[in-house]
This record gives sequence, structure tokens and C-alpha cells, in this order.
Amino acid sequence: MTDGYLGFAGVGPGTAGPSAGESSDEALVRRLKRLLLEEVDLHELGRLDEATRRTRLERVLNHLVSREGIILSTRERTSLVRRVVDEAVGLGVLEPILADPSVSEIMINGHDTVYVEKFGVLERIPSGFTSNEQLLQTIDRIVSTVNRRVDESSPMVDARLPPDARLPRGARVNVVLPPLALRGPTVTIRLFPRRYGMDELMARGAVDKATAELLAAAVRARLNIVVSGGTASGKTTMLNALSAYIPEHERIVTIEDAAELSLAQEHVVQLETRPANVEGRGAITIRDLVRNSLRMRPDRIVVGEVRGGEALDMLQAMNTGHEGSLTTVHANTTDDALSRMETLASLSEVEIPFHALRDQVNSSIDLIVQLVRGPDGTRRVVEVAYLSSRRREEFALSRIVHWDNPLRAFVRHPLHHQLAARLVERGEELPDGFVVADEHSGVDAGGGVAWS
Repeated sequence: MTDGYLGFAGVGPGTAGPSAGESSDEALVRRLKRLLLEEVDLHELGRLDEATRRTRLERVLNHLVSREGIILSTRERTSLVRRVVDEAVGLGVLEPILADPSVSEIMINGHDTVYVEKFGVLERIPSGFTSNEQLLQTIDRIVSTVNRRVDESSPMVDARLPPDARLPRGARVNVVLPPLALRGPTVTIRLFPRRYGMDELMARGAVDKATAELLAAAVRARLNIVVSGGTASGKTTMLNALSAYIPEHERIVTIEDAAELSLAQEHVVQLETRPANVEGRGAITIRDLVRNSLRMRPDRIVVGEVRGGEALDMLQAMNTGHEGSLTTVHANTTDDALSRMETLASLSEVEIPFHALRDQVNSSIDLIVQLVRGPDGTRRVVEVAYLSSRRREEFALSRIVHWDNPLRAFVRHPLHHQLAARLVERGEELPDGFVVADEHSGVDAGGGVAWS
């Protein structure tokens, strides 16, 4: 463990040695925390704001380091004081990580193993918590901010942390305690992404200009769009970017497990699910919220992700006057996305014949945007497809754009005539670079044209 304040030059003669399994660094941190508690009035500190509290503790700790004869460089002393204060009143080693804007996710596998995701790539950080007890204390501080608890009787918790000074973007935290987690307390903190516009996604190579213009026209023309992809492939980011093209005068209802979406429009109603209480009661699901949203006079419904029976309610909403709705689904390809939507819809308690479910999917979904996260962490649109089948026909997807990895380019295909007609009817111009397929040329007309 090395993080500036570790591996220091030496300590004074009064320093107690480390206990079994504890490094000299951890022993010093533990000793300074004990001395700090003897020097300060916790009741008085509790009345101060966080900035003032930290400043006072840093001053006391600097005095203690000098009094105990601990020999450190200026950099080592600063880092040591920061760590002790973080562990005493903050979130320990998480404090500097949370301050790093390049970190998108934090994964703690026991007190001594911490990984972070930066730009889509996992890396282990050299420092960790001093003990499981310190990690448990930090977990308690995190979940208590949202009036939740996690202990042996309730060893799992999933909660959303609202934005604050420490978490300006907000975060979603998941905790699993022993004995369910065999290697010690396990914490996953997903920092909510900041809102990326389509221009930024184009600059990052996630999508090309013509495809972005086509998707923008599709949103304005009130086509129903499903964003598909695997875990951490950028589905929420794309959903945010697409939502920016919804006209200002429309009423939007968003529904999520944890409120990550950040829409720029003024007339937005945000709904969030609620887990069951300790007695197992009071849960409000995505499906409950989708059903309720239909009574809220929405022009558009945006569901963060469908993963159960709410898929049926979402399809029915898309097909009964709520055109232009958006959602995401976990799937590896556009074909899989359709099959998964059909399967999820069948999970509702309503018994619907298989062919009727296919009718619902064909009548509801217009476009599927497939995202993939590459080995290097890059997120990219790899396919956009139009669902051209109708009623109870077999699913037929007309590819519009796909990413050709060997060519390192986006390849465009002729637009299905039905899609082109719908865009024109709604007053949208076809983006440059696209042509319309002949009505009798088949589902996917012609080869594509590559554009880097």
C-alpha cells in the first residue's frame, strides 16, 4: 500500500508497534486516530460544517504529529493527516477517488482490495482500508445518508446517493456483507455520468454525424426507440443524449430504478422505484410506475431500463398514444433485443398468447440502437436497425448503420422506405449520406457505404 502517506521515513520512539497482520503504516494511522479522539470534543465538532470540521482536525493532527516526534517529509505529513481525517470523519480512501472526475465506478472487494474504472478500463489502486471495521464504518456513513441500514439481519442494500459536495454527480451504491460476501464487505459505487450531448459522443467516436442526425430526426418524429447493449456499454448516456431532441413543449415522464437521467427540458417528471422495507413491504416497482405514468398525461415516457414484466406495459404505452417513447434493454445484438423484449413481456402476470406478444413488439418498436463497450473501454454504436415487420410477422430488421471493425468505419445502408416515409411525413429531412431503398428491394437493400 503506497499512496504518499505510506512508506514514510520513520516514527518517534513512542510509537506502538503494529498488531498481528497490521503494517506499521496502519498502526500509525490507528494510533493517531486514538490520540485525535482524546484531543477533540466530538459534540462540539458535530455542530460545525464539514469544511470547518476538517480544518480543525487537520490542525490538531499536525500538532499531534509534531508532539509525538514522527519524522515525515512535508508531502508525507500532508498525506498522513489527510488519510486520518478521511477515516475519522469522511469516507477513508474513497475521498481522493471520488474527487477524481475520470473515475466512473468504484469496486471494493474486502477492505484491502479496491478497483476503479477509468475511461472504461479497470485498474487496482494501491491503497485500501485499514481493516474491515473501518470499511464497515464507511459503509454505515454512506447508507445512513439515505436513511438505509445494512447489517447481519439485512446484509444487502441497493441505494441511490443524491448529489452533494462529495458526490456532485450522485451515485448508486450496492453493498453485500458477510456471510453472503466471502472475502469481506463488498461495495460497488457507480458514479452517475454527467450529461453528454450528441456532439460529445461524436467527438469521442461513439457515433458519426449522419447517424446522429438520423437519430435526432427519429426522436423529433416520435419514433419509439430501444437502446440495447451490455452492462456499462453506455446505454444511459445514449438515452440522455437522445432525450435532448424531445421538443421543449412536451411533457416527459422518466422512470428508473435509480434516477440517473438528467434531462435538459423544463417539463420533466422523474419517478424512481422504492425497495421493500425491512418487513418486506412497500416496494414500488418499475411496472407500478409505468402503469401510473399513463394517468399522468405524458407526451413521452422514458424508462431507464426494462428487465421484467414492465416490458409489456411499456410496449402497450408505445402502441396506445405515447409515440416517441424511449427505453433501454440488456442485449448483445439488435436481434437479441427483440427476443428479449418479447421474453420480458411474457413475464407479466397477464397470460398473452405468444403470437399476440409478437404483434405488440412489431407494432410498438421502430428503431433499435445497439451499443458495445470495446476491450479498450470505448463505447460505440455498432448498429442501428429499423423494425420493418408488422403485426404477427416474423421479426424483420432493416439495417441502417453498422460499425465495421476491420475498416474502422461506420457503414451506411439504404433507408427502408417505410422509415423514410415516416420521417418525411413528420416534417423531417433525410440526413445527408443516406439514400432510400426501393420498395421492392427487400428488407436490407444493397451493400453499405463506408464512412470513417
